[in-house]
Amino acid sequence: MQSSDSTLLGRYRKGDDDAATALYVKYANRLRNVAVSQTSQNLAARFDADDVVQSVFRTFFRRASEGYFDVPPGDEIWSLFLVIALNKVRRLGKMHRRKRRDVGATESIESSNAESHESDALMTLQMSIDELLEALPSDKKQMIEMRIQGYGVTEIAEETDRCTRTVERTLRQFRESLAEQVYEE
Repeated sequence: MQSSDSTLLGRYRKGDDDAATALYVKYANRLRNVAVSQTSQNLAARFDADDVVQSVFRTFFRRASEGYFDVPPGDEIWSLFLVIALNKVRRLGKMHRRKRRDVGATESIESSNAESHESDALMTLQMSIDELLEALPSDKKQMIEMRIQGYGVTEIAEETDRCTRTVERTLRQFRESLAEQVYEE
């Protein structure tokens, strides 16, 4: 029987290296796929998806040993790994686009680079939104989805049978969570 992520994290904190290995084996390929899909071709020449995976686990295990991460019983730690990986890819991309390291300087077609970066940013934003929506209760999720579809606060309040202040608060909290996730350094 496979141990839950919460159990594995607890065992790791007690010094069980096999628990760390089990978490790595369980999530490394998924993280590698995320890193590959979120890295543009010109940046892929600068860093490897496996570098991202190793960095994600290095950060996770260091912070987990300091007591920073907890997994609710019966839940997976995948969403945390996903956020860490997306932030790592974003930071690496930012670093390699700085003036002295600018990956665009090695490319002959800068407009295609801009389109690629914009596409990557939109894809990352959509993944962040989807991930945050998954964690919400269905009533709050419905409010956010309706707002994304263009409904006004009053319309959302009427449709969900909530007061406008509740809808406004839910929307504000979602914006704050999204901002934290997207701009987290």
